[in-house]
Amino acid sequence: MNAIDSVMAGLALVGNLQAVMSLAIGVGVGVIGGAIPGMSATMAVALTLPFTFAMPTIPALLLLLGVYKGGIFGGSIPAILIKTPGTPASSATILDGYPMAERGEAGRALGMALWASCTADLISNLALVLFAGWLASFAMNFGPPEFFTLILFSLTIIAGVSGESLLRGALSALLGLLLATIGLDLVYGTNRFTFGDPNMMGGLNFIAVLIGLFAIPEVLAMVLNPTGHLGKARSLGKNWVTFADYRRSFRSIVRGSVIGVVLGSIPGIGAAPSAFLSYSEARRTSKNKDNFGKGEVEGVAAAEAGNNGVAGATLIPLLALGVPGDVITAIIIGAFMVHGLQPGPMMFVTNIDIIYGLFIGLILSSFLLFVIGSAAIKGFKYVADIPRRLLIPGVLILCIYGVFAVNNNLFDVGVMFVMGWVGFLMMRYHVPAAPFLIAFILGPLLEDNFRQAMLMSGGSPAILVRGPITWFFWALTAITLIAIIRAGFRAVQNGSPKIRPQQ
Repeated sequence: MNAIDSVMAGLALVGNLQAVMSLAIGVGVGVIGGAIPGMSATMAVALTLPFTFAMPTIPALLLLLGVYKGGIFGGSIPAILIKTPGTPASSATILDGYPMAERGEAGRALGMALWASCTADLISNLALVLFAGWLASFAMNFGPPEFFTLILFSLTIIAGVSGESLLRGALSALLGLLLATIGLDLVYGTNRFTFGDPNMMGGLNFIAVLIGLFAIPEVLAMVLNPTGHLGKARSLGKNWVTFADYRRSFRSIVRGSVIGVVLGSIPGIGAAPSAFLSYSEARRTSKNKDNFGKGEVEGVAAAEAGNNGVAGATLIPLLALGVPGDVITAIIIGAFMVHGLQPGPMMFVTNIDIIYGLFIGLILSSFLLFVIGSAAIKGFKYVADIPRRLLIPGVLILCIYGVFAVNNNLFDVGVMFVMGWVGFLMMRYHVPAAPFLIAFILGPLLEDNFRQAMLMSGGSPAILVRGPITWFFWALTAITLIAIIRAGFRAVQNGSPKIRPQQ
């Protein structure tokens, strides 16, 4: 079967009402699931999976992929309106999205998030179609030493999200790295910082830490300082995103999309690091870098481009190698197997029509995301009309439900509230939460890959510079650190402003 015949066969599989409706319903379910704090795109895909078992193959797979696509964007809605990321990937969107909402520009922020998401999603899908083979072979060259140097470089993005104080950012990151070590040591099997509690042997639940760090402090601030907050969530305002906004942010959107494609094609990295790296690079290169963190529309665009650029690329290792690119594709691979498909190189030989059908459906999903996302933004504007006496307990219930539903464990709810008070103190004393979150996400990956590399080499650190890929990431890390040091010296020479605790 030649390429044209394969495309026509794939088009025949997708070009029917059932397949298109499944994709559209999936995108809608994903947007709603992503917009519920604590729900996450992962949980939405997991809850949808059982409904696909009795469906035909292509509609079933498109339904799950639609939920995946919609869920990543949907997380930006509560992140902007109520400072609560619907998914971990939308944590970076808070940094500029919520300050824009505080200025009455939530509609503009949500509009830019939608445009950036759809653009990045389309670029990611096209990369999947055009460069799947090359990117998959590149990812195959990564072993523990390469992953270690990549993650070490990724940690340098902390400098880009540390606000006005690099010291506070570093302290926040160190706290995140410390808490990331809690749990069972995977090499020696010993307990670390568990204090004899079996609930802590698996480490702190990421969703509990995330919700506690971002959502609970806002609830506490509204309760403890009623006069300092409006009685309702931020309204959409009269401003909407313009073509001038999109054109000004286009370079950051494309850059974030490329970052998402590269990181998404490497199994295990995920959308959250991609979003923060995209945001950091946009801030570093932008003419408006001083506005980042204060409500810069380009910051929203960069964050959303970074996390949505991952969505299509995570399917590269899944389809080409049979290796899931992230947690969500690990769930989706179960649907492939239920329908008698084994993702991997042989699928391009035995089921090429299904491969092309998925490619066509994914490209269609980018346009459906724009239509459904626009409707969702207009629908979620009614969140702004919720009185505070209903909003606070409503957000609290959603947070508790979202955290409890992950493991059905009340201990995780307790972790959420403890992290909530930690997050509140960090907010009060202007200690940025983003470095904590980045370090908490990347800390276990950094440690595991370092220790695996040391086991491979018998303890010799020479393995960390064993090839061009490690040299490349070491060079990037060195360049970044030099730039940080130079920026620090300039800040000292110019006189940096002192920040006092909030009253």
